Amino acid sequence: MEILTFDYIYFQVPALVKEFGSIDYIDFSPVEPHYFAVTCSVRVQIYNPITKVVQKNLSHFRETAYGGSFRSDGSLICVGGEECQVKLFDVSSKSLLRVFKGHSSAVHRCFFTLDKTHIASFSDDKSICLWDIPSESKVTSFSEHLDYVRAGAISPVSTDIILSGGYDNIVRMYDTRINASVFNMDHGAPVESVLFLPTGGVFLSAGGTEIRVWDAFTGGRLLAKLCQHHRTVTCLCLGSGNKRLLSASLDRHVKIYDISSYQVVHTLDYPNAVLSLDVSTRDETVVAGMVDGLVSISRREEETRPTKQERKKVSYRYAPDGFQATSVDTVVCEEKMDLISKHDVCLRKFQYSKAVDCVLMSYITNKKPAVTVGVFQELIRRKGLRAALAGREGKSLSAVLRFLIKYIGDYRFTRTLIDVANMLLDIYDGVDHSMEISVLLQRLAQRLREEEQLTEELLALQGALQLLLSGASVGESNNADSMTDVTNIQPSQSAQSTFVVNIT
Repeated sequence: MEILTFDYIYFQVPALVKEFGSIDYIDFSPVEPHYFAVTCSVRVQIYNPITKVVQKNLSHFRETAYGGSFRSDGSLICVGGEECQVKLFDVSSKSLLRVFKGHSSAVHRCFFTLDKTHIASFSDDKSICLWDIPSESKVTSFSEHLDYVRAGAISPVSTDIILSGGYDNIVRMYDTRINASVFNMDHGAPVESVLFLPTGGVFLSAGGTEIRVWDAFTGGRLLAKLCQHHRTVTCLCLGSGNKRLLSASLDRHVKIYDISSYQVVHTLDYPNAVLSLDVSTRDETVVAGMVDGLVSISRREEETRPTKQERKKVSYRYAPDGFQATSVDTVVCEEKMDLISKHDVCLRKFQYSKAVDCVLMSYITNKKPAVTVGVFQELIRRKGLRAALAGREGKSLSAVLRFLIKYIGDYRFTRTLIDVANMLLDIYDGVDHSMEISVLLQRLAQRLREEEQLTEELLALQGALQLLLSGASVGESNNADSMTDVTNIQPSQSAQSTFVVNIT
């Protein structure tokens, strides 16, 4: 019997759409209504995920188009192709804005950088190029691969870091500030896809039947190998709030992994080999493209759960034969007697000291410390804390001290227990105590010193983090200021001179 996990319920009942030619690439727009672009044959089709109907058609291509990818604001889309060019389109008007020329072979992947003003392209001429959108010019290029470059990714945290994967089995990371590769890793098979995790410190490569996980901070150290497919893995993407990794393969399966453990939590089956895959930003739709031109669109439907009253079964003990409850039957709600705890009874009788004794029992202090702290809070509100703590000695006083020592460092209870500790010290200041109480008071003082030291260290850490975040925010603001608005981009001369008529 198969257990129905969330992943199974989520991705089911797909709608199938037929396209011409194999589906090279699928990409979701990051902004609502989260249209997705399907790149196949000599066009890019932009679909509505709800109606599953084509909203826009980009067809300024003479030869096969590859790798249509949205910008992070959803206003622009860049597309490569067999024409050895990268074309930039305005999504709303479908107009061709830029044509980047410089590659000598097909461009299979292209992506916008983090600053939104550059495009990185990955080509079969074994090179990676960085293009400037406003000037329509090449900024830099890298030619360190020895075979086709079919995979690429842009760092989610840095404008200057580019990742590429080639058919020479090598994954390379480049830094545009030094115009060279930082390090490279041998995947062991032609690399079909690479992917950064959201932190930017870990990335994945897919090629052959393996997915490899690498650590960027340690110079490309191998962290894990995932070998769940038995044919070539074609693409990778993230889902479920970046908590799931999805991998598609020519074996007609899509594996869903838990990012925390890299264990497979579910498998999706498709009618043919899967070439491309993507999941919408809000995790509402998953789209897979297959080698025969089929596009599978699985959308999450709103789940309607029955109310508690509808779920409740009728009691056949009091129902006549043949009786069936319906929505129009009269339902009499049960009256449940609420059991009053001992400390609540004591509080109602204003027996404050006894109420504290009730919640200082070992079972409550170990299993439910929040109940004990709740009683202390109520006594503070009633101004009865002094009366509850006064007149204690021996075991009753040591129980209070042990509770303070154990939980005064818990952030949930610190504020309340500091007030309790202050009141306790005020009451018993200058009173001779037994050896046991003296030792407990010394332990409490030591615990407070430790908490004070920890607080100082955390404040220092907070200052360091604020410094890093402020630096990052300054960089983002500079990027935002330098970002070219789509309304200010006018078609270039080369874009205006490009005229393609498609007859389909």
